[in-house]
Amino acid sequence: MDDRYGTDVLARGWRDAGRVKPAPVAASVDLVVEVVGDGYVGAVTRLDGMNVELEDRFGKRRLFPLGGGFLVDGKPVVLTAPAAAPKGRTRTASGSFAADDQRARTARASRIFVEGKHDAELVEKVWGADLRAEGVVVEFLEGVDLLEQTLDAEPPTAQRRYGVLVDHLVPNSKESRIAEKIARGRHGAHVRIVGHPFVDVWQCVTPRALGIAAWPEVPRGIEWKVGVCRALGWPAEEQADTARAWQHILSKVTTFRDLEPALLGRVEELIDFVTVP
Repeated sequence: MDDRYGTDVLARGWRDAGRVKPAPVAASVDLVVEVVGDGYVGAVTRLDGMNVELEDRFGKRRLFPLGGGFLVDGKPVVLTAPAAAPKGRTRTASGSFAADDQRARTARASRIFVEGKHDAELVEKVWGADLRAEGVVVEFLEGVDLLEQTLDAEPPTAQRRYGVLVDHLVPNSKESRIAEKIARGRHGAHVRIVGHPFVDVWQCVTPRALGIAAWPEVPRGIEWKVGVCRALGWPAEEQADTARAWQHILSKVTTFRDLEPALLGRVEELIDFVTVP
């Protein structure tokens, strides 16, 4: 004979015999649940720590602790936090896939030179993860005029290549003449000099990233950065003012999409050049 009370009065779980155990259900957004003993019915809007927020059909929102005490389609459930979505491959600010092992590689002998501190900071902001993964160091020259003596002091070789990023590299400019001379000289075989057409690396940041229509036109005779700051209504009385302006500009750069294509291609070209096996 089937004894629904069992034959062992000391057996564990006799109080739960015949009861339906509530199923665990993830508290995903828009799930409609009813609060037992309260009558409140609402859709999940968000999680707040160990609480779930519900919104009823009148737009009223209330918080309840996760756990038991809920019904879904009339059946008892235990609300749980949704499992975290699996992460896909992440990308660096430059758009390349981030390596699983983010430890920096030992620095190569090859390196990239840029004209100034702002150039170096911008390259670091966007390509820093890639450069560390490749073991490439970025150094600044404080002006392309110093490039030739820098190369003479530590000449490049097939095992120590130098990539150089130059501002305002346009035909017949001082910068282009220096680049052409070095390319024809004894260091030319192991040096790659490229550049962008802008007056200053500031202009390599897109106006869209800064929320302006275009970079201001600065009249001749006015120091370019000072003129830009004045045109945009930023303080420009001393060096600290332009330094703060640059930090503001740099803060608006989060990915390669915030930079002009004329810079993007050139930096990628230099990275390829100095990392050739």
